[in-house]
Amino acid sequence: MLIAAATPLSFFQAIVIGLIQGVTELFPISSLGHSVLVPYLFGWHTLVSSQSNGNKFYLAFVVGLHCASAVALLVFYRKDWSRLIAAFFHTLAKRKIETSEERLIWLIIVATIPAGVIGLLLEKHLATLFSKPLAAAIFLTCNGLILLGGERVRQRSEVKALAAREGLTASGSRRLDTMAWKEAGIIGFGQSLALIAGISRSGVTMVAGLVRGLDHEDAVKFAFLLATPIILAAGLVKVPDLLGSAGNGIRGQVLAGSAVAAVASYFSVRFLTRYFRTRTLTPFAIYCLVVGAFFIVLSLINP
Repeated sequence: MLIAAATPLSFFQAIVIGLIQGVTELFPISSLGHSVLVPYLFGWHTLVSSQSNGNKFYLAFVVGLHCASAVALLVFYRKDWSRLIAAFFHTLAKRKIETSEERLIWLIIVATIPAGVIGLLLEKHLATLFSKPLAAAIFLTCNGLILLGGERVRQRSEVKALAAREGLTASGSRRLDTMAWKEAGIIGFGQSLALIAGISRSGVTMVAGLVRGLDHEDAVKFAFLLATPIILAAGLVKVPDLLGSAGNGIRGQVLAGSAVAAVASYFSVRFLTRYFRTRTLTPFAIYCLVVGAFFIVLSLINP
């Protein structure tokens, strides 16, 4: 059933998009891209036009789903965040960084700053400009190429030499806490590409970690830890929209979709942290290339 005139978003649509959001936010295949392409595929034209025209109700709904994913990440990494927050206050008290956890929390802070600033300045403009089916499909294809490129670059001798120079883990990769402040800042800028529908936040961050010598397990952990404050901050900024006129008629749908997204995100991060102990980004790259090409053709045939 398409959208009824009385409401811009049905509960069925909210649950479907919430489920897809919960998976694609953490899988390196772009949740924002899927929030554009899935309504287009199902013929939910009001949602498609709302996304591309910058309508606040759909943007507020999507941000609500993002917050649900962030809560799932907080629950999954609750022990890590407890130690990291304690480490942060220890550094303030001592005015120096001594442990690996103290360094890691400051790496996260450094990487969060550029992504947060760029998001505040450009999020609305980029969402309106690129949140169209053809653009999202093109950038989803580009995301696949980024993932493939990251896997290829990490095999180069200079990346292996960098890992050896900075200190190796048991797997022969670089330790996460050896990253430089400049590297964290660059990863933060790279994460900003996720403001474009079709580019994955976790995918870009993982690739940045891999090409700097991290293994897949540490790269995905850093990506998920880094995503949590960014997503939560974006949600807090948009809370007034949900409480205001943009939330009229969809607050129940936001709650339903968010509940589904939170559960899906929790099981997604649980799966991915195990998956990347032994496997690579290549299957996700192939998915992005195939699905991106499909939607490029579909959007050209049926604009």
